[in-house]
Amino acid sequence: MKDIATPVGIVVGLVIIVAANVLEGGNPMSLLLLPPMLLVLGTTVMVTVAGGTMSDAKAAVKDVKRAFTGSVEPAESLVPQVVSLAERARREGLLALEDSLREIDDPFLVKGVTMAIDGTDPEDVRDILEAELRAKKRDDKQAAKFFGDAGAYAPTIGIIGTVMGLVHVLENLATPDELGHLIAGAFVATLWGVMSANVIWLPISSRLKRLGELECARMEVAIEGVAAIQAGANPRLVAEKLRSLLPTGTVEREAA
Repeated sequence: MKDIATPVGIVVGLVIIVAANVLEGGNPMSLLLLPPMLLVLGTTVMVTVAGGTMSDAKAAVKDVKRAFTGSVEPAESLVPQVVSLAERARREGLLALEDSLREIDDPFLVKGVTMAIDGTDPEDVRDILEAELRAKKRDDKQAAKFFGDAGAYAPTIGIIGTVMGLVHVLENLATPDELGHLIAGAFVATLWGVMSANVIWLPISSRLKRLGELECARMEVAIEGVAAIQAGANPRLVAEKLRSLLPTGTVEREAA
């Protein structure tokens, strides 16, 4: 099931801003001025791309989709699966787990258990899985950083747009009828800079960071689970060890 926290939060946040503007007697269309929107949003994206590599920019496109539609199964859902594998391995041996792998939908756990079944040394299994975990953390950090950088650039670019707009105002002092529209357009740039940073870019960055934390927590449970299975540990001890990796609140909910 998709987690819609990000699209709901961003869309409702924007709706509240528009509603507040209407309640104050404003016209929402006055905020949708193409020049300042193009300046702020377009330049923000471009300078963020300039601060990284083209591969970062390409990955960011996928990261946006992940932020809006991605979801992660909680780490605690992995515990019963690992315990079940540990019980069967203890009764019938590691080779008996091949049939059980078809029922597991976590590729990382399947990879670890498969290496264990193939007779890979436990230390090598842990090293390989932990290397993949570290690579995952690096990727998630870069994904969150891209949108965090955009959130840092946007307000300043909005100010640049406002300054440009005010310069244009000063150039047209001889036509006072146009000054109101020009001044309003100038300050809309600042609005879009601050609003896009705090309603779009930074929430996406935080979302990717949180998804990464949840995915890494699940991978850590899988690593310890595979190690315990290879060691032939008692399933009860396996369950207790894995639950010790979960947040305290999660353990309390399971106990209840």
